[in-house]
Amino acid sequence: MAAGQPPYLRVADDLRRRIGAGEWTVGERLPSRAQLALDYGVGPNVLQKAQERLIIEGLLEGRAGSGTDVRAPRERLRMVRSRHREWRQDSPFRSDMNEQGRRGSWESHSEARVPAPEPIAQRLAIEPGDLCVRTVYEFLADGQPVQLSESWEPMAITGDTPVVLPELGPFAGRGVVERMRSIGVVIETAVEIPRPARATQAQANLLGISLGDLVTEIERTYFDTEGRPVETANIVVPDVRWEIAYEIPIDRQGGTAV
Repeated sequence: MAAGQPPYLRVADDLRRRIGAGEWTVGERLPSRAQLALDYGVGPNVLQKAQERLIIEGLLEGRAGSGTDVRAPRERLRMVRSRHREWRQDSPFRSDMNEQGRRGSWESHSEARVPAPEPIAQRLAIEPGDLCVRTVYEFLADGQPVQLSESWEPMAITGDTPVVLPELGPFAGRGVVERMRSIGVVIETAVEIPRPARATQAQANLLGISLGDLVTEIERTYFDTEGRPVETANIVVPDVRWEIAYEIPIDRQGGTAV
């Protein structure tokens, strides 16, 4: 067990290793908490916290009054990122969930006239402090949180239009591409940069995972036909529940994909 970690994380890591090695199989009951606490030389509260972490991860299943069992692995779903997802007559997220037989929904909050911080200004090719609309989202599948997003749009583009607030007006809930098209801004490309990260406490609370759990952060920016960035977003996806796949179109006129 690695030094420097809190005791409950060291115990959780070793229990995870032992389960992975097949010491206990799916459906098999672990020794009592008292016995495991004695084996690891920790108090019962430390052992309980370690097991609770593995329950959240889906490795263990607690049964009231009858101990803790090894759980069958959770289904890890695939989230496909594709150029085609932006051209459907609905929100891209809701369409993605419909294809999986799930009900997609979201909660959001927008603020107008928010000065762009330096990193966002660079991504939008505007000056730091230029006014934007900032919208935070919590995306749900069948009522369960699956994704977070923070979106920024320059008010120089949308400020005097009916679509200044993404979730109000005639194109509410239709996605960035549809909204921008309605005011004559044609989005041609999207650039996404995925990075592994660890969940902050705020992200963990919203996604129902633990502080420090692995997430995928996607930095996405939309560009119009002139190469102007018109929206950028930070998207957070919990790795324990979703794997991300990218669909890459191949030029059938003889081009080669590298």
